Amino acid sequence: MPTDERGPGKAAFVPFVLAGERIEGSIIEERPGFARARADKILESSPARVTPHCPYFMGCGGCHYQHTSYEHQLEIKAGILKENLRRLARIDLNVELKIHPSPPWNYRSRTRLKIQTAPEFAIGYYRFGSHELLAVEECPISSPLINRAIAALWRMGRGEQVISAITEIEFFGNADGTQLLVELFCRADALPESLKPCADEMRRQIPEVLGVVAFAASPVHDQSQGKRIVSIGADNLRYQIAHASYRVSAGSFFQVNCFLTDELVTIVTQGVSGSTALDLYAGVGLFSAVLNREFDRAIAVESSQTSFADLEYNSPANVKPVCATVENYLKNKAKKLRPDLVVVDPPRSGLGEKVVDGLINLHAPCITYVSCDPATLARDLKQLLAAGYSLEQAHLIDLFPQTYHLESVMQLVR
Repeated sequence: MPTDERGPGKAAFVPFVLAGERIEGSIIEERPGFARARADKILESSPARVTPHCPYFMGCGGCHYQHTSYEHQLEIKAGILKENLRRLARIDLNVELKIHPSPPWNYRSRTRLKIQTAPEFAIGYYRFGSHELLAVEECPISSPLINRAIAALWRMGRGEQVISAITEIEFFGNADGTQLLVELFCRADALPESLKPCADEMRRQIPEVLGVVAFAASPVHDQSQGKRIVSIGADNLRYQIAHASYRVSAGSFFQVNCFLTDELVTIVTQGVSGSTALDLYAGVGLFSAVLNREFDRAIAVESSQTSFADLEYNSPANVKPVCATVENYLKNKAKKLRPDLVVVDPPRSGLGEKVVDGLINLHAPCITYVSCDPATLARDLKQLLAAGYSLEQAHLIDLFPQTYHLESVMQLVR
């Protein structure tokens, strides 16, 4: 049919289809400007298509790219990053985008799963595009230790040793897979004495478990913590990387890729030195505990009470921890500060206009922006570049293989 008879048409978003493939599909949702569809049959497949490694792929909402080779995943992510910068901020990278790959499997040292106990026990993730539980007995992107813990939890559940008050569980392992911290997320009416037998059984079945910590609500890592109900055993573990050793407590934020944390720290901290470094959204001190070696002092700002307690513990003598939101710190305490380097590692919401204004007023010669969302990165970079900064280095660190999530580091100078 000629184009003018068909009309202009609209974009249709079809998950799990690669560029250049021909498919038969069905429209599942119509919107004014676009449609959502599903692929019913692949008529002509891409040379990059591979057989998914996980039996739950496409049913589970956790992974998005297992149907293509890892090399192609990196190409897709580089394209997404560049397109966001170009479309949202009119930024064309004039420097090489350096790509840092990860081992594509068993990389996660932190995994969170849903739990149901009725009508029958199950643990898993939400199904793709829904809030319906998909039971899983393994997770190939999680570490071998976490997969052993998942198997043990299934044994406990089938033996009716997991109580109904527990709605979610998170396993957090150290870098070499020898220690595990368990966080339970429970209904608000859960009683400490009812949780203890379950926690004790976990520690018996999984010898690597140092401790089990139960919360009445899910912690929000970059804001406030849920109320702690009970802690059995240790409530923290030591996370050792080549650069430093960190105490990380239950509820504190820490990077999840056990293979690339060292490389991320190296990218952020190498080749910089001076009098003062400012580490904003510092978490437990991932960067400040290394930056202090090349700077006379480092100031680390973190708003989460739990992460801040770890930050204080992990900070060497020449690191000053500050418990404050970044916006308030820049507005009230940083007026006379003239740092040589500012590192920012914000949540997915990015920096926002007020924080970027505060950064600009610091007049720092170098800003390193660690981003987990290319859209908010593009928005913030547009404002920083308009203020006179220029991009000196651009990195894509693939902390999340098999998924569309990507981490980037942008180094700006002026």
